[in-house]
Amino acid sequence: MYSEDSENQTGLTYAQAGVDTAEGARAVDAIRASVQSTYRPEVIGDIGGFGGLFSAAALKDMDDPVLVSGTDGVGTKIELARQLDIYNTVGIDLVAMCVNDVLVTGAEPLYFLDYIAIGKIESSRMEQLVEGVAEGCRQAGCALIGGEMAEHPGVMADDALDMSGFCTAVVDRPSIIDNTNIQPGDLIFGLASNGFHSNGYSLIRRVIEGINLNSRFLDSSNLSQESLDAKEGETTLGQALLEPTRIYVKLILDLLRKDIPLKGMAHITGGGITENLDRILPEGMDAVLQLDSWTMPAVMTYVCNLAKLDQEEALRTFNCGIGFALVVSPEDAPSLRAALNAANETYFEIGSIEAAEEGQGRSVRYL
Repeated sequence: MYSEDSENQTGLTYAQAGVDTAEGARAVDAIRASVQSTYRPEVIGDIGGFGGLFSAAALKDMDDPVLVSGTDGVGTKIELARQLDIYNTVGIDLVAMCVNDVLVTGAEPLYFLDYIAIGKIESSRMEQLVEGVAEGCRQAGCALIGGEMAEHPGVMADDALDMSGFCTAVVDRPSIIDNTNIQPGDLIFGLASNGFHSNGYSLIRRVIEGINLNSRFLDSSNLSQESLDAKEGETTLGQALLEPTRIYVKLILDLLRKDIPLKGMAHITGGGITENLDRILPEGMDAVLQLDSWTMPAVMTYVCNLAKLDQEEALRTFNCGIGFALVVSPEDAPSLRAALNAANETYFEIGSIEAAEEGQGRSVRYL
């Protein structure tokens, strides 16, 4: 099968080609405890197999269990993590982007898998990345049952990386939130974001080009280096921009268990408030929002000022301070307020549903 043309011939190993399987094995050992910390009772076996096993026995208690799946990535936010050499937060973002999406149907996330492509595997860096994923899974109450670490020498720079994730959730068909009951007069509640979450980073990175990420963020009218130098204990611009995406799963599932009849939910991601609220509106209805009814995180105001971004563009690019939106009838609004207050949740009553003008379809309008 193999021939030897010369006794001096030296074979090329996989490691010499750039793939270090030994370091990959060390990375798997380094992440084992983090992965195991996410396990739910339904998890069967352990990491290292060819497929993750998850018992579906509990689904028998539902009338008609429906599986809801979602996949997403972190986008170019991961480039900031690389620049700052901070890798333990973007994994939370990865989980959040997937579980918050499937959550809008009223589904409970069950398990998660990740895929990490990297130029050169370093076990310490992989440990940080997967610990972030595990933390996101713990916050969402789902199990991390598998993943892939792919080393791409010659295709990616040694320190380049990208991540994607996949989650599966379940909801009983009679309990699916499908937005069909939304009607004029319903109220829109906005749950606070804690920053940009994981959207708009191509614009953000362009805007902050040349600014020291280890500086503190200030009003954009005062950008001298002396004013930007961070002091001990202050939040730097880089830290503020890497603030991981909020995971709303446990809060929303608690509201549903309290039988608060939510009519619709929207995860405010790429496309901002404008495009994501529009996605849940029935034809012939508008979401009318009062712009002065909520506040944006300081870092978001800072970047918008730096970019000289007009309001319309900001609202279709960023979450602008609203990470998740809920639609509820006026009759059920008091119970929603009480539940959110009991959970110490920061929320805003941001608008209402109105009938669209005849022939105008649907839209998100701002006052």
